[in-house]
This record gives sequence, C-alpha cells and structure tokens, in this order.
Amino acid sequence: MDTLGLLLTVMVTAASVKDNDAGRDLLEQLRAEHRHIALVWADGGYTGWLVAFATTVLALALTVVKRNDDAKGFVVLPRRWVVERSFSHLIRARRLARDYETSIDSAEAMAWWAASIPATRRLARSGQPAPRRVKRSAA
Repeated sequence: MDTLGLLLTVMVTAASVKDNDAGRDLLEQLRAEHRHIALVWADGGYTGWLVAFATTVLALALTVVKRNDDAKGFVVLPRRWVVERSFSHLIRARRLARDYETSIDSAEAMAWWAASIPATRRLARSGQPAPRRVKRSAA
C-alpha cells in the first residue's frame, strides 16, 4: 500500500512461507515495479536480516513499526493504520473474506479487483459532478 492506501503490489503465498522470505520477494517486486519508492514501513514480523537486505541490495529504507510490549488493548501505531484501513476496505469483498481461490494467480487477481473498488470510488468523489442528462421532450 502507498500512503494513500492504494495497492502497489500483491503477493499471495502459502501459510508455511516465513514473513522475511516473502518480504524479500515482495520488496524485490516492489523495487522492480516502483523505482521511485525509497521508504517502506513494515510490522514486527519483518525484522532481522530483511532490514539489512532492503538497505544494501534494494536501496530501500525499511522501517519496522513495532507495538510497545507494555501496551494493552488497541493502540494506533504510526503509519500502520493506513494498511489496516486498506485491509478493512479489501475485506468488504466477499471473495477475499474466505479462501475461495484455488490458484495463486486468481487470488492475486481478486485482491487487485477488490482494491479497485475503493480506488474508483475515491476518483469518482474527487472529480467534477457527472454531467446532467438533458431531457428531451416528445415531439
């Protein structure tokens, strides 16, 4: 996701794939598709060697946003709320609420489709009002 909550890249993996391994592949894909990105925020599952890999190999600043161990209940974390908000928009699509997809390609396609819904709504709200239809009289 970018800071506006728009989807930049999608990668669906098996549950057995470790976060850092999938994160490496995802960051490589992100770097290939979006050369202008310099800073990436990630959650606590992406610590360790992945931070050094992003810096040295991909020239990306990977900042891990961790939850404080003393915090109890819900805590808004800097920049992570953007992703959490975007996930809440995506989960509105029923196809993403359950594991209906049998292939990785179709699961990724459904994520792109679900992400297009809030993006097109945002575009529709930001533009000029739709032109009014001219009523034609019956003659």
